[in-house]
Amino acid sequence: MRFVIVGAGRVGTRTTRALADSGHEVLIIERDEAAAAIAREEGFEVVVGDGAVEGTLVEAGVDTADALAALTSDLNDNFVACMIAKQRGCRTVMRVDEGYREEIYRKYADDVDEVIHPERLGAIVAKNALLGGNIRAIADIAQDLQLVEFTVTEASPMRGYTLSELELPGECRLLAFGKVSDSVGIPDPDASLATGDRLVVLAAFDTLGEVREIIAGDTGAAALGGV
Repeated sequence: MRFVIVGAGRVGTRTTRALADSGHEVLIIERDEAAAAIAREEGFEVVVGDGAVEGTLVEAGVDTADALAALTSDLNDNFVACMIAKQRGCRTVMRVDEGYREEIYRKYADDVDEVIHPERLGAIVAKNALLGGNIRAIADIAQDLQLVEFTVTEASPMRGYTLSELELPGECRLLAFGKVSDSVGIPDPDASLATGDRLVVLAAFDTLGEVREIIAGDTGAAALGGV
């Protein structure tokens, strides 16, 4: 697949690297000459210019790209880049940073396919690391919605029970399940939970602590909602 990334900063460069490592064709748009030079030194194809300008996006091949991700620190530029790309038939992903603006952009950017918040995801990943290895943030789905992988431990109250007996709080949903030695896939209601099994759950931030206690058990770490 072919992707256009707007912004050669930390988020843009890491995303480009991850896509390239997976064998995809990736091009970066970056207005800063120094940042563009660094990206080129790493072997990336770069167009120097403003990603919020239609001519620059056309030069970068947005018309033939499978998707565009606007990942700069400038929300307005990201918004414009996505609007232009969407009008030209490209799937779009927009980065936002400030929580008070995120709701506004989500409300008025209906044509943007995905809105991501890397800082919030990075924060919860760091918090998860401090709390222990039985919870791993996968994706920031919405302002208060997280995709998380939990690992069953010896302390889990659900160990030995089947997935059909698992009751999650609120609007939480089990999306995938994997035995300790297998990859995750569609959950089998009759599968029994054992130490090391992994469950991918869609959950609101304020329920993560409760979900962790149900699936992983009390491991002696502070609750996710704590300070």
